[in-house]
Amino acid sequence: MDESRVIVRKALISDAKAIHALLMSWSAKEVLLPRSLTQIYTHIREFFVLCREGQGEAGQVLGCCALSIFWEDLAEIRSLAVHPDFCGRGYGRLLMDAAIAEARTFGLKRLFALTYQVRFFERMGFSQVGKDTLPQKVWSDCVNCPRFPDCDEVAVVMEM
Repeated sequence: MDESRVIVRKALISDAKAIHALLMSWSAKEVLLPRSLTQIYTHIREFFVLCREGQGEAGQVLGCCALSIFWEDLAEIRSLAVHPDFCGRGYGRLLMDAAIAEARTFGLKRLFALTYQVRFFERMGFSQVGKDTLPQKVWSDCVNCPRFPDCDEVAVVMEM
């Protein structure tokens, strides 16, 4: 696919079902945790989507990424996914760049993620840390996760 024909933009309400389908496809492969459609609608403002240029609201969602603010200086990169047919083309990096730029706009000092894709995040400038350094995440989200307390995701942090 021609790189110039792909754009990253803020998600629209009309993207929610496509975002959900994409996330659930990766969840079925146990690469991401599942998110309900209700969660997607509730947090749609946090999402960026990757789509073909010029297709507007009807554009196929090829990827997504969310920036979820936790505290005055801390946010999480969540739900980073690219359609399997488009992996390995740098689209995950485009989505991350958009989320990182927005984090800078908000004046955030640290970003974190819980991931199985540690090498990708390290290439983006993140470093591995213990989950105990992220108490806001552990006590707001992780405690309700079916994998808690035996989570096997790796915590990574980027200092802005």
